[in-house]
Amino acid sequence: MSNKKSHERTRAQESSNAIERMYVTMRHLFNRGFYKPMGISGETLRESLLLLKPEIYGSIGEEKAELNGLLYVMDRLPIGIEECTFINLTSDEGYANSHFKPIIPEKRRRNCYRIDAEQMNIEITRGRSDIYDILTHLTFLFIESHKICKRVVINDDGTTTRDWKKLEKAVLSKKKLTQEEREIAITHTAYILGRTFKELTEIYKAFATPEQPERLLHIVYWLGKLAIEEQVNHNKRTITFSPVLRERIGHHIHGEIWANNIKEVLYKNNLLDREIHIISANMHSVMNTLYAPQALKTLVAKKDIFEVYELLSNKDSNDLRLKVTKEALQKGMFYIKDTSGTSIDVQIFDTTVLDAPNVNLNIDKSVINNKKPLILVMDYAFGEQAYETIDELLKPYKIKGNKIHLNVASISIMGKAGILEGTKGDIMIPSAHIFEGTADNYPFKNELSKEGLDDQGVNVCEGTMITVLGTSLQNKDILKFFYNSTWNVIGLEMEGAHYQKAIQAASKIRGNINENVKVRYAYYASDNPLETGSTLASGGLGTSGVKPTYLITRKILEQIFNK
Repeated sequence: MSNKKSHERTRAQESSNAIERMYVTMRHLFNRGFYKPMGISGETLRESLLLLKPEIYGSIGEEKAELNGLLYVMDRLPIGIEECTFINLTSDEGYANSHFKPIIPEKRRRNCYRIDAEQMNIEITRGRSDIYDILTHLTFLFIESHKICKRVVINDDGTTTRDWKKLEKAVLSKKKLTQEEREIAITHTAYILGRTFKELTEIYKAFATPEQPERLLHIVYWLGKLAIEEQVNHNKRTITFSPVLRERIGHHIHGEIWANNIKEVLYKNNLLDREIHIISANMHSVMNTLYAPQALKTLVAKKDIFEVYELLSNKDSNDLRLKVTKEALQKGMFYIKDTSGTSIDVQIFDTTVLDAPNVNLNIDKSVINNKKPLILVMDYAFGEQAYETIDELLKPYKIKGNKIHLNVASISIMGKAGILEGTKGDIMIPSAHIFEGTADNYPFKNELSKEGLDDQGVNVCEGTMITVLGTSLQNKDILKFFYNSTWNVIGLEMEGAHYQKAIQAASKIRGNINENVKVRYAYYASDNPLETGSTLASGGLGTSGVKPTYLITRKILEQIFNK
């Protein structure tokens, strides 16, 4: 008699399967061209998201409304989307040259256009990850809207509760609300959302904008109103994908234009033959590290260099930032503002013009004199866009039928990621990237190491990192599996595997760059999705992200400037 062990289906397996189902469904809906999120066609997405219950969306599966998740989503979607019945995802189709004013979400770089009272167009120029991100957020939003509908509709003919009528009166009022009127409206809204008056008043200001101080009331009303329309009159909201978007996606159209713009600047300035070091990072840390000591001499003499970096990161320090930028533009920096649609700006630093003795770094001047390194800093890519941009950037530049290969000596990736064995502000050094939902794995020799960043007052951990299909789809069960399994996962991000796939193809297979190109990966923790209250929905890093950002930046630059 065989002694077979029966295996129960774990929550981690269910979650993994739900993520896979969501992505297969999203690709199918994209190919189909349209769907109704709260209709039959959107059912699989809704069910999968409710089964998954990602940490970012908090209490999505409960009767009460999710406030932090709602704020997270609204920061990443265009203002006014809650009022729209028709949401159209398009390619770059010329709206920039129209009378439509672009609406750019606070936390996502994408152009959106309000076409009329019912329609919002969202431009997709950063690949499939952008589509997945939007569809996931919209699915959450529509699920929340139907929670509101359930609590306010009394019977089949659409009769609503007194609380709803009071909220409607406050939102549709043309005059500015007094404190008393606002608190009355919040009281009724709290009941509609299944939340306390205290919870709503604490988060109220986070939703507000200068133009719309009562934005939370406005969002709740319009979400509920359109859900009631769906429930009572069967007037369902629709998401469509334009034919041009469906034709263009995955063809590297924007990435190719972006890369050629950069190479053209290098060519025109006689820099194509120089040793190039690519850094994917933000648009301030490399510039500030190289030029702040000279531009802000007096300040640097009085303060610790990390205090100066913190000052520069303060939103009120615009004058200081302008001084550093001016110094950089005079001493070898070229700035390439993106016009391709990738939303990835670029800085190029000619280190031969750098005032090296005044840089607060360990620099071997002979490296600058002999190798004349050129540093190319590109802003963060988004998900799969990382493959598109690096793949195109590493291709040879064609001039009059001749191919000129770039002399790429190193590629450094610095970003923020979720950590599984530490807290916000810690540093992660990956030894490999695994692509979620597959067995694809990308081990590499990382030039950065834990030892090199230890003893700097910031915790550092080393291990495998997982490149996820979307940070907003992770829950504790699946993350605990990655953390506790032999995969030894220390954190999660969205671009690493895509970068490494492009680097390996260019260096090991296609021969576009030196096969011994040095790679560096380091991330600082923006959140810990395993800790309640430390997820991305709980807010940003604030100044606690300054030190790890600059520690990594300084270490990358010191390696570039030394033999």
